[in-house]
Amino acid sequence: MDILLTHGYFLYEDPKELQIMKPYPPLGILYICSHLRKQGLRAEVFDSTFSSRQALWDLLRQGPPSLLGVYANLMTRSNVVEILRVAKESGWRTIVGGPEPGAYVEEYLAAGADVVVIGEGEITLQELVPALGSHAFDRLPQIDGIAFQAPNGSVVRTKPREQIKDIDSQPWPARESVDMGRYVEVWRQHHGMGSVSLITARGCPYRCRWCSHEVFGKTHRRRKPQSVADELEWLIYRYQPQMAWMADDVFTIHHGWLFQYAAELKRRALKLPFECISRADRLNQQVVGTLAEMGCFRVWIGSESGSQRILDAMERGVTVEQVQTAVALCRSAGIQTGMFLMWGYEGEDLSDIEATVEHVKRTDPDIFFTTVAYPIKGTPYFSEVAERVQSLKPWSQSSDREFTIRNRHSRQFYRFADTLLRSEVELKRLGCKADADGAMVQALRTGIAEARAGLQATFAEVEA
Repeated sequence: MDILLTHGYFLYEDPKELQIMKPYPPLGILYICSHLRKQGLRAEVFDSTFSSRQALWDLLRQGPPSLLGVYANLMTRSNVVEILRVAKESGWRTIVGGPEPGAYVEEYLAAGADVVVIGEGEITLQELVPALGSHAFDRLPQIDGIAFQAPNGSVVRTKPREQIKDIDSQPWPARESVDMGRYVEVWRQHHGMGSVSLITARGCPYRCRWCSHEVFGKTHRRRKPQSVADELEWLIYRYQPQMAWMADDVFTIHHGWLFQYAAELKRRALKLPFECISRADRLNQQVVGTLAEMGCFRVWIGSESGSQRILDAMERGVTVEQVQTAVALCRSAGIQTGMFLMWGYEGEDLSDIEATVEHVKRTDPDIFFTTVAYPIKGTPYFSEVAERVQSLKPWSQSSDREFTIRNRHSRQFYRFADTLLRSEVELKRLGCKADADGAMVQALRTGIAEARAGLQATFAEVEA
């Protein structure tokens, strides 16, 4: 074995994930695995999703030690740091990559990584694995897209790696190297529909100030419609799923591509129900109609706020009206909508919160989720608030979501905002029903009044 690839997501250690039970395979490292194998390198995968850290520790300790590549993201940092520690203690040489390490090069090197991969990983690892495998450390400065520690202790960053222009040249993810059947079956057991995931493009060209572009940059590189249809057809034949997750950042960016892909599916008589993410400004009547014909049953839209002032501050590039129109179009085509919302962006005040509440009531998506804005290092939003960010735990034990921002409203303030939003939406929905429970209606009205009073009372409270 030339390299073992793994990640730090342990499903059975996360109570929230156990409630949701919607796991998908780690496509990123599966793409790297298939690429390395195509180049003649012996790559294997330890899929931590359904395993345990003890099983991984046992594997690393029993050896023989070789080269370990670990994928790290926002939520798996502490697990990845522990993996690096055990690997180094057991004699492994270590590489770390993914969406987060490029923003924390020094920290990951100090935590035990021999090399940090910055950006897209396939070609970089194709060059890096043989160099580390043969102890040719003098070759590292000639490998683009990495950072490492020189013998004198300084951190060396090589020039950025050029991205793969033709992503159709890449082999499909090495799904057979993990227990794909278990992923599909877990979905089937918990949700009645076995599910698979695939991507049709890499990158997002939009410039939302809080969003990270660490791996793929602000690019948009699409696969050919025929290639995606080939993969979908194989997935249906191989795993018999009842649905799919199109894991693109924005599935409907390129309308011409979408129409070609839909025509290709129709030609093959392929129709697998699916859900995807879109932007409101990339949905119109023709696009929504095409999605419905293809079998799309849910579109997720990043609404973020009902205040145009806040959307403009985020540089979202959409309007509140576009979101409302997009949801209405989906509803008219029989497509469900999910909406992402964000409290706490810089400058948000009570009027913006009230605008968001009214926006969601008017739009009435089938599902909506809220979060409080968190600054990811490397984003413009992080730079804007960096001097006021304070971590709640040591770096190795935390994530970019575990922090306080001085002079921002208190967490209790945002809990009141959440209660107000959910209660107002539920009251409106009950009001549309002739047989609405009077006691429930009254309870919601009481809760709304208390939440609004709580917002007023805590408006001046800020993070210390």
